[in-house]
Amino acid sequence: MHVNIVGSGIIGLATAFELSSRGHTITIIDPAPGQGASYAAAGMLAPAAETVWGQGPLHQLLSASSARYPQFVDRLEAATGVRPDYLQSSTLVVAAEPADREALHDLVELQSSLGLSAEKLLPSQARSLEPALASNISGAVLCAEDHQIDPRSVVRILLQHFHNDLVHEQAEELITEGSGTCAVRTASGKVFAADQTIIATALGTVKGLGKLPLRPVHGDILRIQSPPGPALLTRIIRGIVHRQNVYLVPRKDGSLVLGASVREDQNPEVNVGAMYNLLDNARRLVPGIIDCSLNEVIARPRPATADDRPLIGRIDPGLVLSTGYSRHGVLLSPLGSELTADLAENNKRNPLLNDVDPQRFPTLSATAALEQLG
Repeated sequence: MHVNIVGSGIIGLATAFELSSRGHTITIIDPAPGQGASYAAAGMLAPAAETVWGQGPLHQLLSASSARYPQFVDRLEAATGVRPDYLQSSTLVVAAEPADREALHDLVELQSSLGLSAEKLLPSQARSLEPALASNISGAVLCAEDHQIDPRSVVRILLQHFHNDLVHEQAEELITEGSGTCAVRTASGKVFAADQTIIATALGTVKGLGKLPLRPVHGDILRIQSPPGPALLTRIIRGIVHRQNVYLVPRKDGSLVLGASVREDQNPEVNVGAMYNLLDNARRLVPGIIDCSLNEVIARPRPATADDRPLIGRIDPGLVLSTGYSRHGVLLSPLGSELTADLAENNKRNPLLNDVDPQRFPTLSATAALEQLG
């Protein structure tokens, strides 16, 4: 089977890897491979720390994908000869003030009820693990099984692996034959036929695809460099400061990823106020960041659904959708690529597909019905 994949972020590339591992051939269509939300992402694999009240099905998806990550990394290394920057260091969730500590302990209650690894620590215990933490933090929780991966390393490895299968063009239109998609037309007018087409662009924008229940949620993210010497941090620090979230993710090269804002103001550029707020909150938890240098500040839109679960489902006999991963795209890559590949092969046996079915949103169901009538 030959498959077109529109979009070469971490989801599109992981899906290409999964399908090629199953013996299928691939064409990946994207004008700027790897430069979207995956380029900005911090890469936290944090099913415990990412837990939020009222999102039961999402918790199951995050945990299932997290469990697949070690094998996913091993498979990538075996196929390409290069290992992604995957660090199985733990995560500390830190409260800046007493009010933040209450929110933190509420989170522990939820994590424990779901069977997730979460251990309350005294401030002194947290500082013994990470001496760079501020002396006046109010509390902490250790999430021992929350790890990290550098998404840029994954994307870089897979782009090299599939360099002969990449089409550096904008996908303009889906071409149908009968009731199903059979090809993709690009901006230059070239037509790429395929047995199956997968839409893995962030917001699913291509002519011939109905309106999707997605909205762009912009995030500002900074990359800073620690001074020479011992690493400032060895674990991910996720903080609650004045009930606002901030995180610091240490990389192998001594740099830190600091993020991330959540904006729905339709502004694709970096917001100075959001950047200042992130830096100020991070400084409150880790004062030593004032000695770091600034490497990069970028903003990218995340494709978000109303319930934070992705849209993975069949749209027509030749078209599969895999988008809407919100801020969980990196963590959900192993599971999302597996479910998407299953659908491309017309295998619908995995019960988790029910939780990501695009038809759970009435607007999409109505659009599909109108298109069938038309």
